[in-house]
Amino acid sequence: MSARITLSADPQTYIRSHAWMAAIGMGGAMLILWLIGNPHVWTGAIAGLAAISLRGWYMASEELNVVWTIKDGRLTGPMERNIALSDIALVRGFLSTVQIVTKTGDKHLIKYQADADATVAQIKGAL
Repeated sequence: MSARITLSADPQTYIRSHAWMAAIGMGGAMLILWLIGNPHVWTGAIAGLAAISLRGWYMASEELNVVWTIKDGRLTGPMERNIALSDIALVRGFLSTVQIVTKTGDKHLIKYQADADATVAQIKGAL
């Protein structure tokens, strides 16, 4: 029987990711307003912050409860995702996300990992 590895979303990483999205959203919204000649460019900052904050609050209960598990030669995740480790062709990290690509081309994301490189190493170690 193989050891069980559990991969869960990290709340601090979730908040940090949304802070970065808010900063980018604020800047982007202000840029668009400036480009179209709106005299109230500052409202873009409020809109960007509000949009990402609302999204973060709304999605938190769903995203932070996602758990991926490696056990008995399989990687299982939300929405009945069930992948044989032998079917995994590629594992790579990007920022706080780990992408799994199967030999058939299916792609899966393990999001909001505190250390994406460590998660990649755990998955590769189980292959």
